[in-house]
Amino acid sequence: MGTAVSIELAADRAAPELRALIADVCGWLHEVDARFSTYKEDSEVSRMRRGELTSTGCHPDLRHVLGACADLWRATDGYFDAYYGGVLDPSGYVKGWAVAEASRRLVDAGCPTHFISAGGDIAARGDRVWRVGVRHPWDETKVAWKLAVRDAAVATSGTYERGGHVINPRTGKPARFLRSVTVTGPDLTLADAYATAALAMDREGLRYLEKLATDGYESAAVTEDGRAFTTPGLPVAT
Repeated sequence: MGTAVSIELAADRAAPELRALIADVCGWLHEVDARFSTYKEDSEVSRMRRGELTSTGCHPDLRHVLGACADLWRATDGYFDAYYGGVLDPSGYVKGWAVAEASRRLVDAGCPTHFISAGGDIAARGDRVWRVGVRHPWDETKVAWKLAVRDAAVATSGTYERGGHVINPRTGKPARFLRSVTVTGPDLTLADAYATAALAMDREGLRYLEKLATDGYESAAVTEDGRAFTTPGLPVAT
């Protein structure tokens, strides 16, 4: 997945069992990377890009991702677009989904209280409060907000690391109005997709984020000129 992953398990289990749980999560994330990478020539996504694989012949996980991306394209009025420019790139969905699935595997294995962080996508699960620092978009040694979440997801998209990699489909240009967007809520897959879509919307992204609050997704955003915005229910740590 091209990013660092950290895993914390809060479970009274023997060390070998905990190591086995972490190994399962890591194995799953490597499986996702092998299937969905846009850089590996033999991944299913790369093969589909070259026309060597169709949706009927691919793994069920890839069919699921393609269907979910199509749903998000409709739900975001085309701002979340896994086919922008005619080239398949579901990366904006895959990382959040992969971490959410890893979290589900831990719950199924009897470890409901855990924390997984992968490149700005966080699953903070279980009956305890997790404190999450949202990176300052200009200074990686500082945080812009400290959040306190319980059994929730936190997803951040921004331009401060990879530059203008998110395209506004209306203008055809890299989205630059928002430098950082963080979304919290119950579902990491959706929180991640919503953060990416808001970034792609440029100025309209702020209005979009306000509307998401009615569905239980709170947010924080920083504009390229340094202004900060939050929705009223953002779970800021006290």
